[in-house]
Amino acid sequence: MSAASSPRVEAVIDLGAVRANVARLRDVAQGSQLMVVVKADGYGHGMQPVARAAREGGADWLGVAVLEEALALRSAGDEGRLLCWLATSGESYDAAVRADIDLTASSRGQLGEVVAAARSAGVCARLQLKVDTGLSRNGCLPSDWPHLVAAAADAQRSGDVMVTGVWSHLACADEPDHPANDAQQQVFDEALGVAAHSGLDPEVRHLANSPATLTRPAAHYDLVRTGLAAYGLSPAPRVADAAGFGLRPALTLTARLAAVKRVPEGMGVSYGHTFVTDRPTTLGLVPLGYGDGVPRVAANRAEVLVHGRRARVVGSICMDQFVVDLGLVDDVAVGDEAVLLGTGEAGEPTAQDWAEWTGTIAYEVVTRLGGRIVRRYTGVRS
Repeated sequence: MSAASSPRVEAVIDLGAVRANVARLRDVAQGSQLMVVVKADGYGHGMQPVARAAREGGADWLGVAVLEEALALRSAGDEGRLLCWLATSGESYDAAVRADIDLTASSRGQLGEVVAAARSAGVCARLQLKVDTGLSRNGCLPSDWPHLVAAAADAQRSGDVMVTGVWSHLACADEPDHPANDAQQQVFDEALGVAAHSGLDPEVRHLANSPATLTRPAAHYDLVRTGLAAYGLSPAPRVADAAGFGLRPALTLTARLAAVKRVPEGMGVSYGHTFVTDRPTTLGLVPLGYGDGVPRVAANRAEVLVHGRRARVVGSICMDQFVVDLGLVDDVAVGDEAVLLGTGEAGEPTAQDWAEWTGTIAYEVVTRLGGRIVRRYTGVRS
């Protein structure tokens, strides 16, 4: 594709890498079922294309946060097992119940709303129960867990729901030696005992997220939930990088330089002149900014790859653009490609590099990429 016809900014998503990552995670799961989480527009990669690739790679389940995401997958033709877990009081579960989506109850109030939707639809709702084992986020506190379990067992006996799962979420799985991991797993085991005592025999019990899938086999139970790892990014970078876990990043973000100019020493660059050139140099203008998800805090820290060389971001990052210092070069022109992030194999920065430059995590780096970025998919199966 010529520079004249190529997009100004493009995220290329390798669906073959997604399939390979999912296959790798299936091997790691060692017989447990595998869920691939595709919430937040597939972590910025595109929910529906990634969902199809995940299924092709062997995902038994898909996972999403909110009802709109689950219903969008059903509308796109996905008919497999699908878990949704985040809703607020008063949201309608009717369409999700009719679409055979596994819903989550973290309280007796949510359970009552799911039961009401099942009765309205005249079907038995698929339901999973979530226990708070120590994350202190969503999930039923252990003190109320016996009451939620008893109410769910009653609803199952009445034919309103089928309890298909019991689950929780780890707070510190990216630190395998953190004592919270053992503590949470003990609480989870106790919660499973309470459920069994009430007569519930769920199809799947699940606790492990991506880092626990890769580092904590004892937490695999019947199913593992993999998010970031399915996209080829390390969920525990202090343990190993993506390659160390046998994963390949699926997303490469590029932009074509909108301007290239030679400037003298002493030139202030961008708003506030937070950078002033200390020598004659060449500046390149990258047509991406914080409106597209490039964090302002990356100014004067981050780098991009141009013609196989790293170029530092200089000056404030603006809403739609930022400047890079190319050095005294003569081989860079308007329209040339700048690689913001990718696999790292050609020397380009990775999502983890951007995470370290900006004091965040790779999850945020990829999910914040905005809607003006054109997404192109490779490795698509016909």
